[in-house]
Amino acid sequence: QVQLVESGGGLVQAGGSLRLSCAASGRIFSSNAMGWFRQAPGKEREFVAAISWSGGSTYYADSVKGRFTISRDNAKNTVYLQMNSLKPEDTAVYYCAAVWNTGWVPPLDEREFDYWGQGTQVTVSS
Repeated sequence: QVQLVESGGGLVQAGGSLRLSCAASGRIFSSNAMGWFRQAPGKEREFVAAISWSGGSTYYADSVKGRFTISRDNAKNTVYLQMNSLKPEDTAVYYCAAVWNTGWVPPLDEREFDYWGQGTQVTVSS
């Protein structure tokens, strides 16, 4: 079992920045690929970013590429999502997810992730 707790969400003006954190406990964190997903009101949950167990490979949705950065600190059992140049369309509940995976390429499909956090709200005002 892996327990995930997100933090760092809030209200920010367009063009601003936020850093989300996801603290993990339970099963060995360093053997888990991690992902960030988001769900806006009335929309399906969508992929944002993913990182391999080692941190050696990262992937991003086209909509956030160049603005968001995913990273991890295995010593702290934490994964981060640095969000810069935020836009109103980034407004959503952001979820952290984990799956036991030691491959070079992390999963990008939410159906492949086994563990989820409760989500943290990010609101970007125009």
